[in-house]
Amino acid sequence: MNNLLARLIGDKKDWKRMEARATQLPAEYRTVYAEMKNYLWRFTTGDGKDILDLFETKAANARAVLEVTGPDLAAFCDTRLPEQHDAYRPKLRTNLNEVTQKLA
Repeated sequence: MNNLLARLIGDKKDWKRMEARATQLPAEYRTVYAEMKNYLWRFTTGDGKDILDLFETKAANARAVLEVTGPDLAAFCDTRLPEQHDAYRPKLRTNLNEVTQKLA
């Protein structure tokens, strides 16, 4: 039980640190990161650290977020998802790509 509690507390602290890092991203990156997080969370996969690391690096190099993700944000996210068949995926992809249409 102690191990589980320590893991949960540790995970929460890690999450808060990640969210604090995300607030330091440029506005476009924060917007895309938040939308990607919402999209990927629905599939309960990953913790987003790899994406946050990538975004921090590219933002520091003054690259536009759409240069990193490409115009199809859903495809960018889907490459990070395990193969699965989900009836809601087409609708979720459409909603996610509306973000990049607003940024373009």
